[in-house]
Amino acid sequence: MTQTNNPLRRFFRQPSIYLRLPSQGKYYPPGALDMPPNGELPILPMTALDEILSRTPDALFNGSATAEVIRSCVPNIRDPWVVPSVDLNALLVASRVASYGHEMTVPTACPECKEEQEVEVDLRVVLDSLRAADYDQPLQQGDMQIFFAPLTYRQMNENGRLKFDDEKLLQSLSDGVGDEEQRLTQLGETFRRVTEMTVQVVGDSISAIKTQEAIVTEKEFIIEFLKNCQKPVFEAIKDRAVELRQGSEIKPLELTCAQCQHQYKQGFTLDMSNFFVAAS
Repeated sequence: MTQTNNPLRRFFRQPSIYLRLPSQGKYYPPGALDMPPNGELPILPMTALDEILSRTPDALFNGSATAEVIRSCVPNIRDPWVVPSVDLNALLVASRVASYGHEMTVPTACPECKEEQEVEVDLRVVLDSLRAADYDQPLQQGDMQIFFAPLTYRQMNENGRLKFDDEKLLQSLSDGVGDEEQRLTQLGETFRRVTEMTVQVVGDSISAIKTQEAIVTEKEFIIEFLKNCQKPVFEAIKDRAVELRQGSEIKPLELTCAQCQHQYKQGFTLDMSNFFVAAS
């Protein structure tokens, strides 16, 4: 715990930049966010301990590295595990800008001439482009209105870990590990888990379902509905959830090859294993 009478306190790190959340503070449970009156969150640079944690394999795998970076760099967020997905990229990019500056070197290869090069990305431009998708418009399905909300970081992290485990198991099964009967049994169980996970992710994306008789918010009822509704209804709900999620993602970089002047787009994803590494 920080001692308020520490004579060295005035030498502690100070905010480097200020961030307006794409969500504008929506979707946070009570007590999880201390929103300043001007709506701008102070972003602190990372500490040496933050950098060590952000490179620790176990912390990267279980998601705690990301959570602790947010907790340290954005102290106004009391519980980083409930950060909505629409804010996550903005918080991580802002934390990197506060720590290392707004320029980031990104490797690329021209799809036309195959020339490999490194380009400088201005993370301020990336920040300015981040928007929260419109979660206020419900999806109409017959007499039902389905309302959506972004996933929390905890939900995203758990889904990612389960997906990683299943992909690893599927790879081992495709490599012929184990006898044929055992492999077929495990393959069936893996596909069942993947289906269950898909239903769970879609269910987590739903905040409420309104009918003529009731407004249903209980997750167990929503999940049961998703497992028993007609396929076209489920697909429509899943497609809207995916569309909303993609609306808040980082847009691809628009690049021009220095060798042949070919213009192309390249995806820009936050790989936590090297995103918080200072440029050499």
